Amino acid sequence: MSKATYPLKLPASLKKEAARLAKQDGVSLNQWIATAVAQKIGVVETTAEFLKRRAGNATGAGLSEVLLHVPDREPDPSDELPPSWASR
Repeated sequence: MSKATYPLKLPASLKKEAARLAKQDGVSLNQWIATAVAQKIGVVETTAEFLKRRAGNATGAGLSEVLLHVPDREPDPSDELPPSWASR
C-alpha cells in the first residue's frame, strides 16, 4: 500500500479530542485519523450506492404527472413553510 502525506490543520480542540480518543483506542493519532477518514468514505459511498439503488431507473419525467394528483388545498398548519421562505 502506498502512502501519501498530507499536512492536516485541525482546530486545537478537535485535535485534542481526536488525540484523546486515539489514546483510548490504543492507536496513534495518525492511525486514528486515517481510520476516521476511511469510515467516512465508506459511509458516503454506501449512501450514494443506496440512493442509486433506491431510485432505480426513476427520472423526474413522471413527477409532473404525480403532482397532478395532489389536492389543491391549503397546507395543514404544521406543514406550512416558514415565512422567510415565502419569497423563494
